[in-house]
Amino acid sequence: MTRPQELVAQLIRKARVRIRELAGCDFECIHIPVRLRSGQITKAMLEHLLQENKALQFALDSFTGQISIHRPAHKIFNQDAKFTLSLKSVRSRKPLEALTIFTDTSGRSHKLVMTCKDPQTQHWEADVAEVEGSPQVAELAAVVRAFERFPELFNLVTDSAYVAGVVSRADQAILQEVSNTALFELLFKLVKLVSHRKQPFFVMHTRSHTDLPGYIAEGARKADALAAPAAMAPYPNIFEQAKISHQLFHQNAPGLVRRFHITREQAKAIVAMCPSCNQHALPTLSAGVNPRGLKSCAVWQTDVTHIPQFG
Repeated sequence: MTRPQELVAQLIRKARVRIRELAGCDFECIHIPVRLRSGQITKAMLEHLLQENKALQFALDSFTGQISIHRPAHKIFNQDAKFTLSLKSVRSRKPLEALTIFTDTSGRSHKLVMTCKDPQTQHWEADVAEVEGSPQVAELAAVVRAFERFPELFNLVTDSAYVAGVVSRADQAILQEVSNTALFELLFKLVKLVSHRKQPFFVMHTRSHTDLPGYIAEGARKADALAAPAAMAPYPNIFEQAKISHQLFHQNAPGLVRRFHITREQAKAIVAMCPSCNQHALPTLSAGVNPRGLKSCAVWQTDVTHIPQFG
């Protein structure tokens, strides 16, 4: 996912590298005749863009020539600009005085959850749906669902750093080739929703499964509880609990003995029945017995051959 100004920076960087290879020098003047939604870019706008965009800063690093916002006079450059940049981002850099939406997913239950507290009733409302795919696809689907349902300004809180990064770069982004069809459709939908959005939004990442105080941690716990699978009935014995635990965490036999206080033979049987552990298990030798009797080199044996020539 690449923004237009990053493509401009990438083109400048490639051109500077190429001219150094061919001519051993840098450009005297770099023309950036891009067009904004409001019209032609000005020098003040270009300075603002250079201050805000790291890609352009790296592309123009140590450049001592001139930067022009006009096209060269040659007729080959009289076509319309290919890029339309926007200096105004719909993503807010600080939290908004608006509704806060929490999203979460679970790979085990295949649920995507979107929950928020109604500012009028102060009750938590939830939107739960089932989704198939990887955790990243599920998290992205939950965020897309939030943008579809709430066109007004809102704060978005997710426990996925991947999704938070994608959403923060989605405004006017350009998608590259994505082999995963489901992921591409979600990314395309997200870019379209964010790029055509009128009201600002704020997105942030928070850690899940924490006991920290505060409204953000409370909302994250609510979303996590809604996404978690239904509670299972207690198992009838410790051995079954050890089997389920090994299916999730794949502990070795000593770890199962310490955790569930079962016998060593039971723990070895649980590990032996696990196909994943057997696939990567190293060959083991039997314990054997303590050494007893004669030790190494304790008995020497000789053989004598009679040679007649020696008498």
